[in-house]
Amino acid sequence: MATRPSSNMATFKDLYKKAKHVVVLTGAGVSAESGVPTFRGAGGFWRTWQAQDLASPVAFRRNPSLVWEFYHYRREVMLTKSPNLAHEAIAKAEEQLKRDGRRLVVITQNIDELHKRAGSKEIIELHGSLFRTQCTQCGQVTANTDSPICPALTGKGAPDPKAEDARIPEAELPRCKECSGLLRPDVVWFGEGLDSNILERADDELSVCDLCLVVGTSSVVYPAAMFAPQVAQRGVPVAEFNLEATPATHSFGFHFEGPCGSTLPEALAS
Repeated sequence: MATRPSSNMATFKDLYKKAKHVVVLTGAGVSAESGVPTFRGAGGFWRTWQAQDLASPVAFRRNPSLVWEFYHYRREVMLTKSPNLAHEAIAKAEEQLKRDGRRLVVITQNIDELHKRAGSKEIIELHGSLFRTQCTQCGQVTANTDSPICPALTGKGAPDPKAEDARIPEAELPRCKECSGLLRPDVVWFGEGLDSNILERADDELSVCDLCLVVGTSSVVYPAAMFAPQVAQRGVPVAEFNLEATPATHSFGFHFEGPCGSTLPEALAS
């Protein structure tokens, strides 16, 4: 019979104090506390579409104006949000561990850059970023925090189901400064594989970590869902911080239920 994960914070903190290489895996739950829409589960719609209806190469080829409206909306929303106590606790922990000659690396499924804004330096973004673009012609990836990202999207992207599509001509959508090609968000869409270099970096960190934290992720989106269970199989302690149990909870050594903004600052306090 499998033992239930511990919720003993003192025991976890003892392990954390001795850890030399900590990996923190984060998902949508850590940003939900900053008021970021997750587009998962009930009510996860933009107008009449679910995210997967728009976040795909097929959708972009069919209607780049509509897809850019959706991402413009998400970018503008993110610019009104701030990192929460969980993001800040992770960033502070990285800084403290570095001073002690130890490491903390964030591997995130989020595309909102809130970890970066909180001050985290060592971040592996599995699914890309809302604030980078990729040229569909020359492939150049560029950081972009322009608001709006192009003049034609000014005031567009309202999530109201009754809002009319902007139908922006392709020539007026975001264009590459190098070759004038059409830009797309530098995010991993449904139907696309993760960047092999990014996956390799994540794998390298996971293979040498001696403590792993799973924060605000449902552990159902692959390949990230495999990361923590594989670490646990090596005998490395894994602690989950989540609002509720997940399909992977039983394979972890620790489970701390509740908002990450409440549980993490206590767990990572030196």
